[in-house]
Amino acid sequence: MTRLRDLFFSFAKVGVMTFGGGYAMLPMLQREIVDNRGWATEEELMDYFAIGQCTPGIISVNTATFIGQKTRGNIGGIFATLGVVFPSTVIISILAGIITTIDDLPAVQNAFGGIRVCVCVLIFNAICKLWKGAIKGSLSVGIFLVVALGSYFLSISPAIFVVAAGLIGIVLELTGARKSTDAKASDSVSSDKKGGDQA
Repeated sequence: MTRLRDLFFSFAKVGVMTFGGGYAMLPMLQREIVDNRGWATEEELMDYFAIGQCTPGIISVNTATFIGQKTRGNIGGIFATLGVVFPSTVIISILAGIITTIDDLPAVQNAFGGIRVCVCVLIFNAICKLWKGAIKGSLSVGIFLVVALGSYFLSISPAIFVVAAGLIGIVLELTGARKSTDAKASDSVSSDKKGGDQA
């Protein structure tokens, strides 16, 4: 019960402190789940976000369900999901009756404008932290560039990019290309480290 309680309140903290939707939760999840709790690694968190992107439902709720299920099984998934949606459900229920009367006020519009800028910065910081674990070797950089350009120029669902990148990863794993590339990248990092130590 202690772990279930921790799951609920940890994800409730994420839910109540996050403004701007699923992607805005990434920095909070990275700090609370990876750094503070150790319930997932940075690589696992990115995997859950990717799966949550191409499955039905809200990405933040799907991610909470995955992490809760990994930590305490199905009941953990339920508690984590309830935790992440509880604060927003309560807050929206309270605001629903008054938001239409104040959303035209200049102060409210300026506040939301400031929040949007802050959310963009938080997402950028989280991406910079998770980049190290996600981008390894030239093949990963190639996939990144293809997806970045494709998502910018093509009007197709992000789920298609996620599925396509997953299939490419499977093919590279089966052909051994990914392992060799990762090994080269690891050797390069090791040699740089040794050079720095000798210096």
